[in-house]
Amino acid sequence: QVRLVESGGGSVQAGGSLRLSCAASGFTNNNNCMGWFRQAPGKERERVAFISTGFDSTYYADSVKGRFTISQDNAKDTIYLQINNLQPEDTSMYYCAARAGRVCYGLKWQKSDFNFWGQGTQVTVSS
Repeated sequence: QVRLVESGGGSVQAGGSLRLSCAASGFTNNNNCMGWFRQAPGKERERVAFISTGFDSTYYADSVKGRFTISQDNAKDTIYLQINNLQPEDTSMYYCAARAGRVCYGLKWQKSDFNFWGQGTQVTVSS
């Protein structure tokens, strides 16, 4: 069974940076689509960034381009989300998600496209 464990969230002031991690286990191969969603209180869960782990191809929601960077360490079966210049509107629970056995290209990157989820890590940004 695939398991995803996030870490790295915290409370920071606006303008600061955080690096979120998602450690994965249980995949049968390295050809998966993994990524991040976020959900603020009272709002829908929204897509953030994705990576095809077998090809290192990355994809970003328009709202985060330029400040967010997704990357991976295949040796550690871990993906990362580097967030720079954090703003109060980035305050959310950040969830790691995975779709086993396929690349990200062609997915709509909706919640229903992903069959494995982590528990989330909270990011709180104060002004």
